[in-house]
Amino acid sequence: MSSIVDARGLSCPQPVILTMNEIKKVKKGKIVILVDTDTSKENVSRAAIAEGWTLKGVEPEGTGYRISIMKD
Repeated sequence: MSSIVDARGLSCPQPVILTMNEIKKVKKGKIVILVDTDTSKENVSRAAIAEGWTLKGVEPEGTGYRISIMKD
């Protein structure tokens, strides 16, 4: 089961902060992060990778992006 972080409509650093809070909470598994700006997409992806998570995909969704990260 994956958790979802909906950070659409938020400006940085809020999407990164929400993602980091979820990473600390779940520790492993799959997290899907929804963002709506290129800046948020890049910052969230970088932060997740820096924490040791694998970027599984970044897909356009509506007017934003769906970022999937995973850690075993």
